[in-house]
Amino acid sequence: MPRKHVLLSAALAASLLVAVPGSGTAADTDYTLKVDATKKGAPIDDTMYGVFFEDINRAADGGLHAELVQNRSFEYDPVDNASYTGLTSWAPHSGTLDVVDDSGRLNERNRRHLKLGLPAGVINSGYNSGIAVRSGQRYDFSVWARTDQVSTPLTAAITDPAGTPLGDPVKIDVRGDGWTRYTGTVRAKTSSTTGRLLVTGGGTGTLRLDMVSLMPQDTFKGHGLRRDLAEKIAALKPGFVRFPGGCIVNTGSHHGYEAPNYERRRSFQWKDTIGPVEQRATNWNFWGYNQSYGLGYYEYFQFAEDIGAMPLPVVPALVTGCGQNRATDDPALLQRHVQDTLDLIEFANGPADSTWGRKRAEMGHPEPFGLTHLGVGNEENLPDEFFARFTEFRKAINARYPDITVVSNSGPDDTGATFDRLWQLNRQAGVKMVDEHYYNSPSWFLENNNRYDSYDRNGPKVFLGEYASLDNKFFNALSEASFMTGLERNADVVKLASYAPLLANEDYVQWRPDMIWFNNHASWGSASYEMQKLFMTNVGDHVVPSTASATPSTREPITGAIGLSTWATAATYDDVNVTDAAGRSLFSDDFSAGDTRWTKSGRGAWNVVNGAYVQSDAAAEDTLVTAGDRTWRDYTLNVKATKQSGREGFLVAFGVKDTGNYYWWNLGGWNNTQSAVEKAVGGGKSVLVSDGTRIDTGRTYDVRVEVRGRHVALYLDGQKWGEFTDDEVAEPFRQVVTRDLTTGELIVKVVNAQDNAARTRVDLGVPVSSTARATVLQGRPDDVNTEFAQPIRARHEQVGVASSFTHTFPPNSVTFLRIRSRS
Repeated sequence: MPRKHVLLSAALAASLLVAVPGSGTAADTDYTLKVDATKKGAPIDDTMYGVFFEDINRAADGGLHAELVQNRSFEYDPVDNASYTGLTSWAPHSGTLDVVDDSGRLNERNRRHLKLGLPAGVINSGYNSGIAVRSGQRYDFSVWARTDQVSTPLTAAITDPAGTPLGDPVKIDVRGDGWTRYTGTVRAKTSSTTGRLLVTGGGTGTLRLDMVSLMPQDTFKGHGLRRDLAEKIAALKPGFVRFPGGCIVNTGSHHGYEAPNYERRRSFQWKDTIGPVEQRATNWNFWGYNQSYGLGYYEYFQFAEDIGAMPLPVVPALVTGCGQNRATDDPALLQRHVQDTLDLIEFANGPADSTWGRKRAEMGHPEPFGLTHLGVGNEENLPDEFFARFTEFRKAINARYPDITVVSNSGPDDTGATFDRLWQLNRQAGVKMVDEHYYNSPSWFLENNNRYDSYDRNGPKVFLGEYASLDNKFFNALSEASFMTGLERNADVVKLASYAPLLANEDYVQWRPDMIWFNNHASWGSASYEMQKLFMTNVGDHVVPSTASATPSTREPITGAIGLSTWATAATYDDVNVTDAAGRSLFSDDFSAGDTRWTKSGRGAWNVVNGAYVQSDAAAEDTLVTAGDRTWRDYTLNVKATKQSGREGFLVAFGVKDTGNYYWWNLGGWNNTQSAVEKAVGGGKSVLVSDGTRIDTGRTYDVRVEVRGRHVALYLDGQKWGEFTDDEVAEPFRQVVTRDLTTGELIVKVVNAQDNAARTRVDLGVPVSSTARATVLQGRPDDVNTEFAQPIRARHEQVGVASSFTHTFPPNSVTFLRIRSRS
């Protein structure tokens, strides 16, 4: 854990050399920071920062939803995941048992149940390594059961893996052949992270079970959410909660959006998720597992209310996104979804005697939830098709609920043809707010602090609904912090922002990075969580204008080797030639002598076939092979490329330093819907230029890349496809200043994302108190918070300040100074 540094007085700080253990002594770089504290910049809404919740990485079942039994209603199915059966997470203990789907089902949408030939027993292992219980805590057991006997004894016990009880069992007398809910409570006498739930039935005959549940009594505000996770989210003091996703919102299957309520592989539809839990649907999850909807729309609204946040639901637009490209062209179906959305608003805001307000009241909340914003769609790749359907939603919502802000979106990336077209359509239609999503490398975030400086102040406002730097190291959090200073500076345009995703169960990861990590017994915030918390709990009421000097830097030309790759595609390459700017040959390979000059990554099946270089595995991803010299500069690369089969096209790399740092021209990417140049830094990619070029199977393309300095021109079959100049500077020193009107404090927020300390002359221009409260996050760039060590934690100190003073901001740090003005 990094050694703590004492923040000294201004006089001493001016001459301080700050050292980081293991990195030697860092040099100082001199900066100036001028604050115009007499002026007022953009106001910052209380809802500026929020959280994005999606059921990804087992964020709901096995996560925020406190239910401890996995597959509690025996509905797991191979359509959810190829490895699933109705008994996934269950194991026989004794007797005979079978998962059945017959006329004796609990209800139409809860079709399967467990049939036991008595005497018999069954064991559930929960999530992760088992069911976690704590000594002294109480756990509520419940089950729906029926028997063909007059009476059947049922016992429920929490045990260790060897079968030793961890508390006194629950004993129940099941009576009669009608479904009845039975309950009991277990008090754990021993703590365990590997517990099991053992359910046994005695006597003879047949016992049927469904909706087997074990819930801790100690949940967040008694509302069924796992306390430690909910408390970590609440500690962020989020202004809004966006739910339920994400890609799960608008991705269906071959059933599309027409699937009946009891079928699977359908889009997330809110009416499936309310009412008694035993009557709710279960559904295939886009991320590869089953979702029980035990955490549904009512619970989302309630959670937002419990933490003082604005609810922001997102509904499907009937156009798929997240790499899929399909639109539903059924007017009746569209109108049903539009009506469902109107019903959702009534469920949230309607009086208790309205149709859907009554359902909310019956669930225990007669007062409205106060919905003000609602999103339609998520990351659609078909901009015109999406916007036509979005317009129908918007028109209907505005007619009945004119005070609701209907949020549109700009597709799945920060730039490109889809992004440009959607922004054009949103501007032309006068849409109030547009949801942007992007995940990029740390360098992109350091280079794009001014992204929103040039946005139209009179156009649609921005909801930055998903963003993150592509890793969970402290340097990623530093780059995000740098970008967030730009978000705050542009708070008149960027009205809402949420890091994504929010939660990740360490044993069920479909995506990283993530803000909060957990297992069945512990949770911990990532470095980005600590950074988000720092910003979200120190926002301020308005921006105070400020300027800072830049870091001296030089831009070296693009240098690096060359590479070839594929992604879920088989392709052939031939006649690779590299020449310098004068036309002299640097490298030439027609593969007549094999592939000994190429370095393989180990992915894919690369072989020389008939004098060409073939990658034949159409399922392999990121199969990069490289050749040449990493010091090459100012060169031209020519290659012939042919797609043989698969979902995408082919990739030609240049400026290759190593497997995590390069540029590549991705032709026919994103399921062959667009082409783009991507820049990879530290393994994280960002798009520099793109268009809608698709690649034909079996056609040979002449690919040419001309690298000159930091300018690159790209040619396809002799025609210029595009060009770019990679001249953005990854500025490590950024700042923003805001004012807290309640406390009368200036909040000076400084990011120093470099190994050098930043000795800074700060000029506030107004009289201030002599001391300020400092909150600092500091560490090594590669530091990662884990269950067992959290090197990135905020520290709080007092620091000397004045109207004009010098302060040394430590290397690789973010510092917030709360300075009380005396004027």
